[in-house]
Amino acid sequence: MQSLTKTKIEEQIKEVLPSWEFKNNFLFKEFTFKNFVDAFSFMTAIALEAEKMGHHPNWENVYNKVTISLNTHDAGGVTEKDFKLAGKIEQIYGK
Repeated sequence: MQSLTKTKIEEQIKEVLPSWEFKNNFLFKEFTFKNFVDAFSFMTAIALEAEKMGHHPNWENVYNKVTISLNTHDAGGVTEKDFKLAGKIEQIYGK
């Protein structure tokens, strides 16, 4: 899978994932929850989807905040696979 150009990434963010950013060659977003349990539950749901896709996020959890950075390591940048996972993450967050 080939990485997308910066222009294509920025277009897709604007059209599909407006709450995400393109930062340091990653799709990036920070999520805030009421507490640690809600944040960790969110991460657990993502982990199950990511495993099905065979595509795993770079992420960090500090109490009620989860930061997620996505890119495709094998492609050396952001690919359609990252946009698909980000879309799944948004679906999980919206529940």
